Amino acid sequence: MKVGVAYSEPGNQAWLRVELPEGATVQQAIEQSGILQRFPGIDLDNQKVGIYGKFCKLDNPVQEGDRVEIYRPITVDLSDDDDDDDD
Repeated sequence: MKVGVAYSEPGNQAWLRVELPEGATVQQAIEQSGILQRFPGIDLDNQKVGIYGKFCKLDNPVQEGDRVEIYRPITVDLSDDDDDDDD
């Protein structure tokens, strides 16, 4: 079965497709996609994962056509805020 694995960092996104056997898990999809090598900062012990925007566990089985997503904390750097709303 084919599934996608998606991850995004500022200025760098990836959506990789992978062929998996029936009964494969989210973790197997992530590992076999090669995304961990492409983004070595991914830490599956601390980052949440999901399928189509719904959180799940790494041992959750995937289904044909699923999009596995690896989430990272959203951060805002207020020092770069050049939008002057005080005018």
